[in-house]
Amino acid sequence: MTLIAIVGATGTGKSDFALDLADALGRVGRTAEVVNADAMQLYRGMDIGTAKLPPDERRGVAHHLLDVLDVTDEASVAAYQRDARAAVDDVIARGGVALLVGGSGLYVSSVIHDFRFPGTDAAIRARLEAELIELGPGLLHQRLRDLDAETAAGVDAANGRRIVRALEVIEVTGESKAARLPDEPVPWRAHRIVHLRTERATLVERLDERAARMWHDGLVDEVRDLVPLGLERGVTARRAIGYAQALAELQGRMSRADAIAETQQLTRTYARRQVGWFRRYRDAVELDAADPVARGSQLALQAAID
Repeated sequence: MTLIAIVGATGTGKSDFALDLADALGRVGRTAEVVNADAMQLYRGMDIGTAKLPPDERRGVAHHLLDVLDVTDEASVAAYQRDARAAVDDVIARGGVALLVGGSGLYVSSVIHDFRFPGTDAAIRARLEAELIELGPGLLHQRLRDLDAETAAGVDAANGRRIVRALEVIEVTGESKAARLPDEPVPWRAHRIVHLRTERATLVERLDERAARMWHDGLVDEVRDLVPLGLERGVTARRAIGYAQALAELQGRMSRADAIAETQQLTRTYARRQVGWFRRYRDAVELDAADPVARGSQLALQAAID
C-alpha cells in the first residue's frame, strides 16, 4: 500500500503516530514521507496554535505542504487537492509510502476520493460575501437549508465561508446536490485509512489542557509577530481557533481567561465534528490512540507486503 491516510480528531496524536509508522516502515525496507492534511498547518508562522511539529522533532521524515501559505492567503480545498495529490504522486514515484496526516476532513477526502470541485463565479461570490456581512451566517445558513437541507446539515451554521461556497456552487451549477460530497465516494487511488480514536472524556481533558498550554507556550507572542505580516487581513488564518481568540486578547477585546475558555469550547466542538466526519470512512482501521504502536507495526508490515 503506497498511500495511507492517518486521521482523527485534534489531540489524538496523529503526528506522532505517523512518525512511528514511518519508523516501522523503515524497518521493513520502505521509506515513508508525510503529506500534511491540516488546513491551518499550511500557514507559515502558525506553529503553536496548530501543534505543528518543529523540524527537529520530525525524526528525519520528509514533510510536505507545511508552511506553504502566507497568513494573507485564502486556503482553497481545490488548490490543496492539486498540490497534495502532486506530492503523493511524487513520493510514490520515488518508491515511497505517502502518509496523508491531518484532521481537516474535507482536505483528506479531497485527496483520497475522486471528486471534482465545481467552478467559481467571482460576481456571485462577491454578492454572497456582501450578504454574509449584512445578514450574518445564520440567515444564509437558513437559505442553504431551504435549498438543500442535507448539505446544510453538514455545514457549521457559524462557518460563513463554507456557507457562501455551498450557496455559490448551487447558483453556479443549478444543482443542490453539487454542493455536497458523494454518498458513495470513488477512491482516487488505492489507499488505507487509519482512524485514531480516544474516549470522549479523555479527549476533552486533553484538549482543554492543550488550549491552556498554547498560551503558556507563547501563542499571544506568535500572533503579535503575525500581525505585521497581515494576520488581521487573512480571510482564513485570522479565524483559526486559538488565533482569533489570541488576537482578540491582543486588541483588548477579550481577557486572557475568556480567550482560553472560548478556545477550549470551540476546540471541543471542532473535535466532535471531526469524529462525525471520519465516521463516514467505513473502511477505516480504527486504533485506540492510547496504544496504537503494535497495530502500527502490523500496518507497516502489511503495507510492505502490499
